[in-house]
Amino acid sequence: MSAFASNLKSLPKVSHIESITLSDAEGNQVALIENKPGQAGSLAVYNHLSQTWGAITAEAAAKGLEIYAEHTEDARAHPGKHPNIDRLFEVLKTGQSLRVKHTYATDPGIEGLKP
Repeated sequence: MSAFASNLKSLPKVSHIESITLSDAEGNQVALIENKPGQAGSLAVYNHLSQTWGAITAEAAAKGLEIYAEHTEDARAHPGKHPNIDRLFEVLKTGQSLRVKHTYATDPGIEGLKP
């Protein structure tokens, strides 16, 4: 098992989260991370960081790069290949925090039920 896969196992589950929207200080959306194949790991990382630090701060970004483990080195060697990791490098470089907004999954079959 890779270090990243092992790290993911220690993070809170995200099955109840549909997506995370990241915004800059002016409120402009800079990214959307969805709970789907290829993004679910990043969703878990960013969810953990936002729960721990309240936003994607420089300190949160540094921890995120540790969590991404071997993927961090691959992102450093191949800019653009891992945009969610590249974003953490950018937060570290600029010191600009990102706001996080969660969208939670709902079960449409439950909404119409009466008690």
